[in-house]
Amino acid sequence: MTDRLTIRRPDDWHLHFRDDEVMRGVVPYTAWQFARAIVMPNLAPPVTHAAMAAQYRERILAAVPKGVRFTPLMTCYLTDDTDADDLARGAAEGIFTAAKLYPANATTNSAHGVSDVARVYPVLERMEAEDIVLCVHGEVTEDEIDVFDREAAFIERHLRGIVRDFPRLRVVFEHITTSDAVRFVRECGDGVAATITPQHLHINRNAMLVGGIRPHNYCLPVAKREEHRLALREAAVSGSPKFFLGTDSAPHLRSAKETACGCAGIFNAPFALESYLAVFDEEKALDRFESFASIHGPAFYGLPVNEETITLERAALEVPGELTLAGESIVPFHAGETLGWRLAG
Repeated sequence: MTDRLTIRRPDDWHLHFRDDEVMRGVVPYTAWQFARAIVMPNLAPPVTHAAMAAQYRERILAAVPKGVRFTPLMTCYLTDDTDADDLARGAAEGIFTAAKLYPANATTNSAHGVSDVARVYPVLERMEAEDIVLCVHGEVTEDEIDVFDREAAFIERHLRGIVRDFPRLRVVFEHITTSDAVRFVRECGDGVAATITPQHLHINRNAMLVGGIRPHNYCLPVAKREEHRLALREAAVSGSPKFFLGTDSAPHLRSAKETACGCAGIFNAPFALESYLAVFDEEKALDRFESFASIHGPAFYGLPVNEETITLERAALEVPGELTLAGESIVPFHAGETLGWRLAG
C-alpha cells in the first residue's frame, strides 16, 4: 500500500477568490497547495477589461503569504459588449490567460453575463484567431428547463454549435457534473477539455436534500444523480488528458449560506488535494493522480509543468466544522469528516 505520494506541485484550473477581506482570507489556502490558479472574474462589478484584471491580480498577489510562490492566472468576464481588442491585447500582454462565458444569471454574480451566445460570436472568432482559451459555465437559464437538466441542455443548444463553428478554439467545459458532459468532451477533438471539482466526485444530489436541506452542499451546477457522480469519477481517474483538476472553490460565509435563499458555492480550498486524493485512493488510481492534478491542465493551456514537488501522506485528517473568515464563520467542504490523506511538512 502506498503511504506517501510525491507529485509535481499541482495547479487549480478553476476557482473563486472573491475580493477584499474574503479574498485576503482565502488566498493562502490555495497558495499553500497550488502553484497557479485560474481565477474567476465574477466579482461585483465583474472583471471585464484588462486593466481591471491587472489590478485584481495585484490585490491577490498582496494576499499571498511571504515566502510562498503562487501565480494567479486571470480571466476576462465575457458580456454582450466585450471589447475584443482589449481582450486580445490583455492576452498578448500576459494579463489574461482565458475568457469566461457565463450565461446571464446562471450563477453567483453572473447578471452581466452573456444573454445570447450568438452575440459573442465575433469575440469567439477573435479568440480563436489569437488562441485564447474559452472557459464555459455550461448551463442554460430558461425557467422551463429543470435545474438538473440544464447542463445537458446547454450542450445541445449551445456548446455543440460553439465547437462546430470554431474548430480551432480551445474550450474548457468547467465543473462538469453529468455523464452527458463526460461523453461530449470525449467525443470532441483535442481542443475540448473539462475540469472536475472534488465535490462532484464525492456527493450526489442526496447530499443536498436527504434528511433536510443541506446548504453547504449546494453549488451550481448542482450535484446530480449517482450515475453521474460515478461517470465523473471514472473520467477523473481514467488518465485521459481531457480531464483535469479545477476545484471551483467558492467561499460564502455561513450567514450567506444558512438563509432563506442561500448562496450557491462550496468552499473546498482548505483541503482540496486531500479531498481529490481520497477519490483516487478509493478508485485504486493513485498512480494517475499526478497526471490529473499536475500535468493535464498545463498541457492543455500550453504552459510548463511545475518543477517543485509536494508530498501527501496517508494519515487521519480531521476537517474542522467551521473556519473563521473575515471575522465570521465559514463551513469548509467535508466539515466534521475525517479524510485519509494530508499534506506532509
